[in-house]
Amino acid sequence: ARRTLHLPRATPSKGTEKYIRKDFQEKFPNSIKSCKVGFMSPDTNAMKNPSYGQVCSGETGHVEVLDVTLNDPAEHLQPLLQFFYSFHDPTTMNRQGNDAGTQYASAIFTSDEEQERIARAVTDGLQNSLHSGFTPGGYFGNMIATAIVPYTEFYPAHEEHQEYLAKNPNGYCNHYIRFKEWPSLN
Repeated sequence: ARRTLHLPRATPSKGTEKYIRKDFQEKFPNSIKSCKVGFMSPDTNAMKNPSYGQVCSGETGHVEVLDVTLNDPAEHLQPLLQFFYSFHDPTTMNRQGNDAGTQYASAIFTSDEEQERIARAVTDGLQNSLHSGFTPGGYFGNMIATAIVPYTEFYPAHEEHQEYLAKNPNGYCNHYIRFKEWPSLN
């Protein structure tokens, strides 16, 4: 099984990177081997090697993502996805907070069938909880819009975009913890 998963992230904050690199790693020490911000497109025919400006135009079909490599995907993929949904609003198709456009799409790029199965199970579990009345603060709606799509080519963003909030502690971030405990269907 491949160890890499690609999660959407928000710009200009790079908030997803901060939450995964710092906060998830605190909950699950040594779980993250590496992570890097960049771009991917669900369209295999999308422009090759787009610039940040081209992606921001919304015309390339690329989504701003965080490339995450786990040390032990079998142990940490499910909790990583659950943690991701705790700070990312999956109910908006092309928006996160004030950031709007196709580059802000909610998409999980999976590298193999097992990752896809786990991503769908976690997403379906959250959707069932939303249908059953679970209402996390900060979710725009109650229907998950997150696309789960196959891995395509990853294009790393330039160095100034890596670890953005660590370099710019007062930078804008539209992410925040929306719920602390994964909902259960009792």
